[in-house]
Amino acid sequence: MDAYPLPAQHLVAEMAEKAARDPARAIAYQGAPGANSHLAALSYAPDCIPLPCFAFEDAIDAVREGRADRAIIPIENSLYGRVADMHFLLPESGLHIVDEYFLRIRHCLMAATDAPVTSAISHPQAIGQCRHYLRAQNIQPINYADTAGAAALVAETQEPGAAAIAPYLAAEIYGLRLIAENIEDSDDNMTRFVVLSRDPLLPHGSGPVMTTILFEVRNVAASLYKALGGFATNGVNMTKLESYQRGASFAMTEFFADIEGMPGTPTVDRALEELKFHTKWVRVLGSYRQARPRS
Repeated sequence: MDAYPLPAQHLVAEMAEKAARDPARAIAYQGAPGANSHLAALSYAPDCIPLPCFAFEDAIDAVREGRADRAIIPIENSLYGRVADMHFLLPESGLHIVDEYFLRIRHCLMAATDAPVTSAISHPQAIGQCRHYLRAQNIQPINYADTAGAAALVAETQEPGAAAIAPYLAAEIYGLRLIAENIEDSDDNMTRFVVLSRDPLLPHGSGPVMTTILFEVRNVAASLYKALGGFATNGVNMTKLESYQRGASFAMTEFFADIEGMPGTPTVDRALEELKFHTKWVRVLGSYRQARPRS
């Protein structure tokens, strides 16, 4: 709790108390009140009780410990790519992906005083999404744990020339002046969130299903080519494939992939069986309805 700037602390305490009274309605998110993840939780489930958590690990722990029914976590942005650490945290969490949600991201520059802005503090993702604007305005970027927390810090310090990059909701919550709106470098700035739960759920509603998997290839020639062959021969569409390294040896290449369909259907089952044959391990993180069509 004390990790938040003072203007956010009493709000976090109130929201945590409310969530504790009805954890079945609580959705944990990373960030201070007013963060984009706060907006995502309210947009995804308007009747939920948002539960702010300082770190991604804290949001995951809230679900594992039963203090929240679900967590909503950003995993990738259309301008700035994947969110750091998500590929490591998700498989270690023990939670299941049960849904996805896309939020249009609109960044605002906000300050506590009317002095000319010389620096802007925010989450590295937000700074990366506004880098052209910041460079054009000769504003120095400063990294912080989250967008709304940066707004709360600016409200607390009242430092002339200091601003925050955060959603409009943060300016309203912390009483800051809006200096500029929609400063992101593209008008189609979109972040994909996944919804995590302790238990897997059958995809609800109608429409195409997505399954997210992780796997590690064997360190032999053409291992990735062979591992992916089953998806091609069984007509299973892979919409996303990302590699990342775990450990200091740089020899353990792991992959994060999204495929259309779900286990239990013959084509997906055959593709996953072939994948397992050519990899060290395969882990299914969850199956869920696509929030946006991929094909």
